[in-house]
Amino acid sequence: MLRRAWKPIAASIVVAGPVYYLYTTRDQTFELLVRVKGPDGKKGTVMKTIPLLPMKAIDSRLRESGIAETNDRPYGVTWHHTTSSLPSNDPIEDAHSHQIIQSDDGKSDLLFFSVFDGHGGRNTSQLLSRTLINAVALQLSQLAANTTASLTSTKSFTDGLWALWSKSSSSSHLAAWDVPSISSAIENAFVEFDRVLLDAPISILKQAVQEGNLTAKDPVPDLSSNATGMQTMQAAISGSCALMALFDTAQKDLYIACTGDSRAVAGVWRPAEDGRGTWEVDVLSEDQTARNPREVERIRSEHPVDEANNVVMNGRILGGLEPSRAFGDARYKWPLAMQELLNQVFMVGSGTAMRKPPKTFKTPPYVTARPVVTHRKLSSEDASSLRFVVLATDGLWDVLTPEEVVSLVGGHLAGLKGTIPKTTVSSLVPTSIANAGVDGKAGKQLTRPTKQGSWTFVDDNLSTHLIRNAVGGGDELELRKLMSIPAGMSRSYRDDITVTVVWWEEGKGSQAGSVTAKAKL
Repeated sequence: MLRRAWKPIAASIVVAGPVYYLYTTRDQTFELLVRVKGPDGKKGTVMKTIPLLPMKAIDSRLRESGIAETNDRPYGVTWHHTTSSLPSNDPIEDAHSHQIIQSDDGKSDLLFFSVFDGHGGRNTSQLLSRTLINAVALQLSQLAANTTASLTSTKSFTDGLWALWSKSSSSSHLAAWDVPSISSAIENAFVEFDRVLLDAPISILKQAVQEGNLTAKDPVPDLSSNATGMQTMQAAISGSCALMALFDTAQKDLYIACTGDSRAVAGVWRPAEDGRGTWEVDVLSEDQTARNPREVERIRSEHPVDEANNVVMNGRILGGLEPSRAFGDARYKWPLAMQELLNQVFMVGSGTAMRKPPKTFKTPPYVTARPVVTHRKLSSEDASSLRFVVLATDGLWDVLTPEEVVSLVGGHLAGLKGTIPKTTVSSLVPTSIANAGVDGKAGKQLTRPTKQGSWTFVDDNLSTHLIRNAVGGGDELELRKLMSIPAGMSRSYRDDITVTVVWWEEGKGSQAGSVTAKAKL
């Protein structure tokens, strides 16, 4: 049984029980430095007194969004996954989705898991959570059927994008597929999805022009009251990173598609002769930001030489956007004249103008939705084996390293309980770096104590477990402070966080079935 293989030697476990601090009435508040804008428009900071939430309220907030699902598949594998989110923005701009597509013969699955990190609003991330998996499945089904039609020539895909989430897709046998073809199909699905996303408001404008009676006095229509038009416009001008994992159980392959700076990390179990073994950390994606030298080189190569000093400034695209790849973000993609026209048509009448592009905007697009797709085998010829994958938006990686995350998941799967010093956990759950990936967050991480302090193992839900430890872990006062900061203020101290953890056990599934557990408050 896999759990037994992961369990540390019992005699070496030294676990302290949870520590609960008592606070007097005076201790129920804390001081926080908050950014404010004065009457003259100048920005400054003031000290505000913030009430501390009780632990009961904090536990409820941490656990309220958690879900856990177990699926016993007929081919002998039991799949587990958990997902949990913690908002900082109000409403949260993160989103997530998952789907299992069974093969026609019932002997294999395609399992999709995705997390989306929205910015500038939640419109794009919410749309992606409802549609992107089906868009990828559609592209893969065309590949499986060996059709010559592509998404660029499939009018029904464009027309049906906004209702695609309600439709189901099927998959064919995967034996004839090869890794480059599947990777290319995923890439194309991402790119085409973004093209349709950006074209949607333009198409609605064209239709309105063809149907309307425009005059010289009103050369363009006012579509600010067009609900569908405004929906497509909001999805185009806000933005979102996307991270998708695709498990192909027929070929025992894992594909990770990353657009933006969310991150996927795998835990690979490497057993040892003494029975303890080590968790190897395999970073499956690379942060696509303007802090990543590879991305900076790529972006500069796509624009004229005279823009070399402007395309990336202060670690951001044109000095504004941090991720170098994203869906939406039309102000970095549409030509300037198109932005001005669509702003006049959709936004002016609603009283909310579209943000103008940066002053150095010249040769769009500066941002792409094309993902980097990586591939791993789920089983290997040596004794090591991939056992779990963590998908998380950058709010988690701002404060936890991949090695810490693998250690926290490995310890949880091994059955650790209570509040444990970080140094003790590192000895109980030894880790090593197999692949560190490319860190595009250098210099961005929020300051948190990493070597000192303690981790806590009090949540059944693995995703909630990671979020709790990112926000304070065993330091109850730190946890209470960060969780007590109201939305609006909290964004300066922590980001939205969404985490999905997927793990599996072989030799346990006999009959197909699933169990879904909601959060326990």
